[in-house]
Amino acid sequence: MLAEGYEIRPLDESDAAALAAAYEHNREHLAPWDPDRPARFYTEAGQAEEIARALELREGDQAYVYLLWRGGTVAGRIALNNIARSVLQSGTVGYWVAHDHTRRGLATAMVEHVAIEARGLGLHRLEAGTRTHNEASQAVLRKAGFEQYGVAERFLFIGGEWTDHVLFQRILHDDPPGNPPTAG
Repeated sequence: MLAEGYEIRPLDESDAAALAAAYEHNREHLAPWDPDRPARFYTEAGQAEEIARALELREGDQAYVYLLWRGGTVAGRIALNNIARSVLQSGTVGYWVAHDHTRRGLATAMVEHVAIEARGLGLHRLEAGTRTHNEASQAVLRKAGFEQYGVAERFLFIGGEWTDHVLFQRILHDDPPGNPPTAG
């Protein structure tokens, strides 16, 4: 359940300024978990470019990004990425919550929101990974119904080195594969 005063909305092209402000405000907070980013990433123009790419991926049913809002401030972001169709029907979840909004159940609510959206898209399975020492994020995934299924050594390049990640999955249903009908 989402805490009072917050809402989750799909990413929109008008979100660049608020998202840039959120990334800049949380730069240190996100540094241990995110890849190195160029300075332009933290600007409105840089976020406008990121949003354009994300919306193009959404159009192609490859990724869906949602923002967590409190008033006019971005308090978090969650993405359903790497969508694979056919016999796999899977996607990868990645998220963050602003440092001044943590410990309120918001990350769990965002993950639950994306699980519902993914099920509506016809996906069968979600996957997520955390750095091995990110116990808070591991707890979020467990609360949201994910199960640990392994460790990937030297999985992502973060902070100048290849980092190990704990891998989680959540099976959404056991229905036969079938992409959702397209509007037409």
